[in-house]
Amino acid sequence: MRRSELDDTLTGLASRDPEVRDGRALPTLLAAVQAGLDADDAAHVAAVALERLDHPETQARTFAPLVIAALVESGRFDPTWWHRVARWWVGEHDLRGHDDGLGWLHAVAHGADLVATCAAARVVDPGDLLDATVARCIEPTDTVWRDQEDDRVAHALVQVVAHPDLTADRLVAGLSPVRRMFESGEPGPVPAPATNTMHVLRSLVVALGQQPLWDDEPVRVPLADVAVAEACSLLALVTPWSWRPA
Repeated sequence: MRRSELDDTLTGLASRDPEVRDGRALPTLLAAVQAGLDADDAAHVAAVALERLDHPETQARTFAPLVIAALVESGRFDPTWWHRVARWWVGEHDLRGHDDGLGWLHAVAHGADLVATCAAARVVDPGDLLDATVARCIEPTDTVWRDQEDDRVAHALVQVVAHPDLTADRLVAGLSPVRRMFESGEPGPVPAPATNTMHVLRSLVVALGQQPLWDDEPVRVPLADVAVAEACSLLALVTPWSWRPA
């Protein structure tokens, strides 16, 4: 793909028209990355994607992580990519999954997809991935995730837990902010971050109790029992009237 065509595709990836952005630009760019970009073009694509994280329009920001994830899957990685996307992901305020006019936005899900990709590729410390994911879950918001963001985040956590460099102690420590959030709960409506986190943990427990997958292939998760036990311990805090850990 010529640089001019690449730039046209990157421009389309910020379009407010979901057919242009999601229907044409995204698959075209993903195919180009998968087919192989030279080093200069790959660096250019990454630079544009990272700049988009500061774009004033939501749809331009939220599709940037998918570009970085594609580059990681293609075997390219720069540690600065993860740190910049993680800062955006945790701080992003527009957490709508779908908009009637803009189509899919999915900031939470797209960030989770990058977490999963980085974990599976073993290119980012699993503790850093865990910390960012937990931070995204507990970050104050009024938005309850409704478009399977919880499942995408849980899928990402499965890949993090499967990382061979993650220890049981680090896993439990990484989830400790969730424990503090649940233990500090007060009577009244359940805050959105607490609801979102409960949903993520329940999805995580289900996934780890079955055969986790990555790219349709089975994933071995040595710390599955530890993760399930800790998730259940956390969930027991918010449903003490229903069940207790076995």
